[in-house]
Amino acid sequence: MANHAPRFILRIEGLAVAVAAFVLYLRADYPWWLLVVLVLAPDISAVGYLAGPTVGAMAYDAAHTYVWPIVLVTAGVIPESSVPIELGLIWFIHIGVDRAVGYGLKYPTGFKDTHLQRV
Repeated sequence: MANHAPRFILRIEGLAVAVAAFVLYLRADYPWWLLVVLVLAPDISAVGYLAGPTVGAMAYDAAHTYVWPIVLVTAGVIPESSVPIELGLIWFIHIGVDRAVGYGLKYPTGFKDTHLQRV
């Protein structure tokens, strides 16, 4: 169990992010249909794998880091604009669920090699 503790913690962390973002999304009364339509949008980045595993990993990881949803939500909070907040929360939900189920950031050795496990 001790060897798997960091992996477990990262998965729980992803679940916490997804649940928190989902609760905030619902609490703000943002449109549910937008969530349904866009929740899988970050996975379009997997198209990068058509150019090979190195480019694919870079594209996938760029779309699956918490940096961009943080930037979006912050960009929406400062001027009190809901659209970037909605999009950022949807992005947080996507990444959080991915991490909770074991899909992590990719290594250039192949799509199945992630920072959480081999999928």
